[in-house]
Amino acid sequence: MKRLFVPILCLISLQFANASSIFKSGALNTSTQLLGDTTFAHAAANIAQLNADQSVIKQRLDAITKDVPLDYNEFVQNYIDIYSQNREEIGHVIGLSKYYFPIYEKIFRDAGIPPEIEYLSIVESKLDPNAISRVGATGPWQFMGTTAKMYGLNMDGYIDERRDPVRASYAAAAYLKDAYEEFGDWLLAIASYNCGKSNIENAMAKAGGATDFWTIRQYLPVETRNYVPAYIAVAYVMNYYSKHNITAQPCSFSLNIDTVLVDRQISLNNISNILGVDAKLLSLLNPAYRMQVINASAHSPRRLIIPQTDTKRYAALYDALNNSSGTVNSTSSQKTYGTLHSSYNAPDDKPAYHKVKRGETLADIADTYGVDVNDLKTWNHLHHNKAVVGQRLKISHG
Repeated sequence: MKRLFVPILCLISLQFANASSIFKSGALNTSTQLLGDTTFAHAAANIAQLNADQSVIKQRLDAITKDVPLDYNEFVQNYIDIYSQNREEIGHVIGLSKYYFPIYEKIFRDAGIPPEIEYLSIVESKLDPNAISRVGATGPWQFMGTTAKMYGLNMDGYIDERRDPVRASYAAAAYLKDAYEEFGDWLLAIASYNCGKSNIENAMAKAGGATDFWTIRQYLPVETRNYVPAYIAVAYVMNYYSKHNITAQPCSFSLNIDTVLVDRQISLNNISNILGVDAKLLSLLNPAYRMQVINASAHSPRRLIIPQTDTKRYAALYDALNNSSGTVNSTSSQKTYGTLHSSYNAPDDKPAYHKVKRGETLADIADTYGVDVNDLKTWNHLHHNKAVVGQRLKISHG
């Protein structure tokens, strides 16, 4: 995948090339030959303080509960310097994380992915679902079109699921799990997310079969050499931002949302008018709809995210979505994605069903209908995670 944040930082990081030499043995001895006693004392004090600071940062990284090894070295320090000085932008990202991270964490938990890999989305897009790189990578996880299709993301004139934080996160989790199963190392899996699995395999071969990132780093593309240090630096700053005078900004939109299943075509502008919700906010919560239109049908329902509102507004939306023969199901999530509760039930609702199509997984189906995978299994008396093509699954309790 390609991203926005790292290429810019790679250029900035060149400024730190001289400073990073202090990590190398002999740097102090070489420099002090040209210094007088007073200057030497100041230089020695500065380097002693720097060494102490580095020791603290390493201890903090070690203290983060994690499955991914968060190693510390001069490459990581360079990016910590960059991110920690970018206070306003990091503060904004922290605010956005209050909305996006619960989505990632629920999906990663279901997929068996370490939760700290959520920080990778900051390196990729700064948590912007509308981010597009110079080469066309799109969304919060910056998928290129070919890879997106390989991992089940749909793209057409109406929808680009690379922009959907939920669907794209499922795809990112699937890619990372595949990479980890191949390489057996999370840092290599993360590196492959940047440059592809074949580049990792080639670098491992050039390094004599080495199986850790830092050994094969010199054989990787330049961008990837910086990608993993940037990821570790983001993990550090997101955990210790307050130690660097960074203030977390509030999320710019409501964390209390509802998920509504739509089975007919309707524009986001119409929904905005019905609910009395700002159209820009509705677009931000539903970034996958390219034409600001939900092109759904009974055979292909789509998910609509709306801010929580009062019952009268729900009734008006229900009427608008059901002025033909359609149905709508609604679920609610308060701050933690996946904790779903019924927020509005239409009169005489009956249990709904879904017929499994080729290529669909239980996770895909649960995501489409805004329900939990475990609930789906319970309602259908399933004891496995496999979705059988042609199977008729109950998608609501009743």
